[in-house]
Amino acid sequence: MIQSATLEQILQRFQFLEAKMNGGMASADIAPLTREYSDLRPVVDTINTYRALLEERDGAEAMLDDPEMRALAEDELPGLRTRIEAAEAALRLALIPKDAADGRPAMLEIRPGTGGDEAALFAADLLRMYQRYCEAKGWRFEIIEEQATELGGIKEVIARVEGDGVFARLKYESGVHRVQRVPETESGGRIHTSAATVAVLPEAEAVDIDIPATDIRIDTMRASGAGGQHVNTTDSAVRITHLPTGIIVTSSQKSQHRNRELAMDVLRARLFDLERERVEGARSADRKAQVGSGDRSERIRTYNFPQGRMTDHRINLTLYRLDAILQGDLDEIIDALTSEAQAQLLAEMDT
Repeated sequence: MIQSATLEQILQRFQFLEAKMNGGMASADIAPLTREYSDLRPVVDTINTYRALLEERDGAEAMLDDPEMRALAEDELPGLRTRIEAAEAALRLALIPKDAADGRPAMLEIRPGTGGDEAALFAADLLRMYQRYCEAKGWRFEIIEEQATELGGIKEVIARVEGDGVFARLKYESGVHRVQRVPETESGGRIHTSAATVAVLPEAEAVDIDIPATDIRIDTMRASGAGGQHVNTTDSAVRITHLPTGIIVTSSQKSQHRNRELAMDVLRARLFDLERERVEGARSADRKAQVGSGDRSERIRTYNFPQGRMTDHRINLTLYRLDAILQGDLDEIIDALTSEAQAQLLAEMDT
């Protein structure tokens, strides 16, 4: 049963935010309060729907004492109780604590793992898969750094993805992706197993992570790569080294000024992610099961080409439509992962 006091607290907070916004506020407060107000509005709508149904049920139950209205009440009550159950389930979902980073843009990083050239080619396949998914969602996909191999694979790629609910949809993609297929260079037709790692980090704002100028070293250099668009003839590429952690970030776009901005964005995201991992690790140390959205070493998914199969090992989901998935059709997988994560959070709320 949902505590009435909890619902009342949410409604009071919403009314307070509404009054603040209508009464005018300092410019520094506008963005965070507007964001909180927008996040609370659908929750408040769900609470109001739930409470209205409870009032209808109470009214119908009161009619049971009236001989003239009893038959009508008995006819209405079963449907009302069914609707209340559905509304309560929706409200419980709405009350799950939100990840504060869900609405943020994301940094997507892909690197080959074990498997040599084949792993680099698979990393390129994953990049195209995510690009197509983002295009279908209408999100902006900007490559910050890309190092290609001579065979068309990828040594490393970092991209920024911006759009509605980007991190919420992509955060469960972090981990080791494994591929089983016959490489083009394999003359004997043997199936090889290779891997690539994916990291999805929420973009951090300057107010989240303060990076003193004394903590970084900035170097300019020429972009390098496999040739063509990957090489330029001016010192526009930027490499930033974060001295306390040793984290190194590069950006190789045409504008040196833009490269500094992008590289700092990536650095902030990595430092922000380290802090999120530390806090989440302390919070979830006693959990027996997690869908996981941060462990880069966890093998999360296998793409088996001979069988046309994709298996997500965290939720035991197997789909036999690998071609469509590699073309960016990821919603069924992401929806299933999101549902499992919500179920785990609901179970925690009940304990």
